[in-house]
Amino acid sequence: MIKFEVVKNCPFPVKLPKRSTAGSAGYDFFAAYPFSIGTGQTVFVKTWVKAKMPKDTVLLLFERSSWGFKKQVSIPNAVGVIDSDYYGNAENDGNIAFAFTNHGSEPLEVKVGDKIGQGIFLPFLLTDDDEAEGERVGGMGSTGD
Repeated sequence: MIKFEVVKNCPFPVKLPKRSTAGSAGYDFFAAYPFSIGTGQTVFVKTWVKAKMPKDTVLLLFERSSWGFKKQVSIPNAVGVIDSDYYGNAENDGNIAFAFTNHGSEPLEVKVGDKIGQGIFLPFLLTDDDEAEGERVGGMGSTGD
């Protein structure tokens, strides 16, 4: 089962991600709070949403196409990767966050409820000799740099 949930101890109402059209692959994420991204600035934006998914599934995060093309805003590492064991981790309960960099010539102002990114669920395959036995203990960078 795949589903989105609000993380524990969320301080305000949150709109869960949803697809905009029947043919959309991506689930739109919404701003839970207002923020701005100055020219040349990178910001880290929490969504206060977590994703429950099977162990052989990954959630990939992308900037909105209109942000990249029209506003020159991108995700610094190109694609965010949310693993299935990120859900409910002790460090942040699986709070999905986006990092955005503004390469444009004007600041970007974001209001509560604005679409800020999109996520696409994909299944993945394991190699025949896969022996991963580690256990997640945190969020971003928890398995090493």
